[in-house]
Amino acid sequence: MPKYDSAGLLSAVVQDAATGDVLMVAFMDAEALEATRSTREAHFHSRSRGTLWKKGETSGNVLKVEEMLVDCDQDALVLKVRPAGPACHTGARSCFYRRIDGDGLAKIDT
Repeated sequence: MPKYDSAGLLSAVVQDAATGDVLMVAFMDAEALEATRSTREAHFHSRSRGTLWKKGETSGNVLKVEEMLVDCDQDALVLKVRPAGPACHTGARSCFYRRIDGDGLAKIDT
């Protein structure tokens, strides 16, 4: 089973199961992992609120989890998901919609 850090968290990379695109990165604690496993919808630990949150609980843009992978050190996960809408709170399909361009950021054309 996963190994949590001293704060009780591990990193979770969220990947579109159909395209392989990385959609977001978030943190999970034991409660979030259990909620994700039992519902097959992605749950995370909100560090800013200090609580459990279900992705899409207000927007409807839930992430249906098809597979969960754990890395060799057991301290990070990859969630392969089917998104019901944009993954990013900005409305972008992915949280990774910009690239570093010189000393600034440039939006990626999709």
